[in-house]
Amino acid sequence: MENIFESSFSESISVKQSVLSNKKLKSTILSVAKDIITAYKSGNKTRFCGNGGSAADAQHISAELSGRFYCNRPPLDSEAFHVNGSFITAVANDYSFDVVYERMVEAQGKKGDVFVGISTSGNSTNVVLAMKKAREIGMKTVALTGSKGGRIADFADYLIAVPSNDTPRIQEVHILVGHIICQIVEHELFENPGK
Repeated sequence: MENIFESSFSESISVKQSVLSNKKLKSTILSVAKDIITAYKSGNKTRFCGNGGSAADAQHISAELSGRFYCNRPPLDSEAFHVNGSFITAVANDYSFDVVYERMVEAQGKKGDVFVGISTSGNSTNVVLAMKKAREIGMKTVALTGSKGGRIADFADYLIAVPSNDTPRIQEVHILVGHIICQIVEHELFENPGK
């Protein structure tokens, strides 16, 4: 048990150090934050999707934006697509689970919105199809993946590929990146507006 504890912490720290020292990833993450700020200033919104743990991350990050992160401030228009269980189950039943997020993008997406697809493999078909549709609509597209990027990378304006193939370590960095983006967005829109 102690070995699992020690190795998990060590591996998590190592992956986070790899991201911290990667100038390209840092630049990409900061650019995503800037585009989300621009979207909100223009009256647009953010939407997120993923499956399993990535769905939980999508919901977590969108809740930080629509609720609050550090400061009391007005809510931002942000949502994770899977939270509408009736829609998800109806579309999965009537069409296919592969298209549940694509149809939600088609229903809600507008040019200038920001769409974030989260998939540790980068190959989740429903997330890939949603990213493709989001790009067709003119949404800014962001992919959070593991090191290989996967098929989702083909439709991403921004690829945040965590340098790991280990799902738990990738997800730990995804939520950290999400928190960093939320903090930057909140700070720039509400604590330091116009600067």
